[in-house]
Amino acid sequence: MPTYSELMAQAQSLMAQAEQARKAEIAGVIADIKGRMKQYGITVADLGGAAVPGKKPAKSKSAAPAKYKGPNGELWAGGPGRKPEWVRSVLAAGKSIEDYRI
Repeated sequence: MPTYSELMAQAQSLMAQAEQARKAEIAGVIADIKGRMKQYGITVADLGGAAVPGKKPAKSKSAAPAKYKGPNGELWAGGPGRKPEWVRSVLAAGKSIEDYRI
């Protein structure tokens, strides 16, 4: 029966082989996609992607009107999601958020 160390060495070897196979397959897929894009005249913009690899699209601001105004003039619409730090501080202090309603 193989030891733990031997099994771990085998697992690491297999993971390295799997990563090499994945990279090779990805290279083939990317080449195929680029070829088809060239063939049909498709651009990255046509696909709805960013033109610059690695660049994230700008985060959109909420279109909802502000319902609350914080102690330092911060605005919050009160929608779903994570509450701003000033709201969490107000609630942690035992105050009501309704005291800050616009």
